[in-house]
Order: sequence, then C-alpha cells, then structure tokens
Amino acid sequence: MDMKARLSTLWIFAMLNYLYCDVVGLYDSAMLKELMTGHIGAIQFTQRFLLGVSILMEIPIAMVLLSRVLKYRANRRANIIAGTIMTVVQSSSLFFGTPPTIYYLFFSTIEIACTLFIVRCAWKWSEPEVSTDNEIWQIKRN
Repeated sequence: MDMKARLSTLWIFAMLNYLYCDVVGLYDSAMLKELMTGHIGAIQFTQRFLLGVSILMEIPIAMVLLSRVLKYRANRRANIIAGTIMTVVQSSSLFFGTPPTIYYLFFSTIEIACTLFIVRCAWKWSEPEVSTDNEIWQIKRN
C-alpha cells in the first residue's frame, strides 16, 4: 500500500475509534446524566467549547482527504503535526475532568497508538523517487 493510502486509512481508523467511543459514552448512564446537565466534571459545554471540540475533530477528518491529495513534503509535515496534536490532546484528556472509564481508557489507548503510528510513518516516509522522462521511455521500450 502506498504511503498516502496508508496514512488516509489510519486517519479513518482513528476517526471511527473517536466516534464509537463517544457513542458508547451515550450508553453510560452516569455520563449521560452529566451530559444532560451541560457539564462533565468541571467542563461546561458552552457553544464556544463545542465549537473548539468541532474544530479539533476536523483535524482528523481533514487528514483523511489531505493525506491523499497533498504532495510529499506538505503531506509528511501535515501528518506529523496533526498526529502529534491529536496524540497530545487524547493523552491530556485522560487527566482532566472526571476519572476516565474503562471503555474510555480502552479507546484512548487505541487512538493514541494509532496517532503515534501515523507520526512514525510520516516521520520515516522518504521522498519518493522521481523518474525522468528518459527512464520512463527506456522502461516502456523494454
């Protein structure tokens, strides 16, 4: 699998884990009660907070597409930066608010491992070799 497809697929995998963790949280009666009050621990769900979370989640959504369309250098940088941001945010979420539930720890472990793997793949990604027209012509003749 080429690196662009691999990175895009990893972002889809991370996104599905983010999403399903939130869905499972809706089945947690304690979490649902807190959600209904507009607070979870010390975090108040204001419009600004929800906008911030929306912007944050747009990072992995955008990376699904950007991993496919950006050229090598910009693609590599974007994946390293986005993967690092999402790793730091997800790791930090384990220490703020109420103590994390066992299912949240489970999904967080997978999400952090995935975003670290994205950073590792992008970091180790070497620039693809560019074939010259002459090399392509010789390949076609043979």
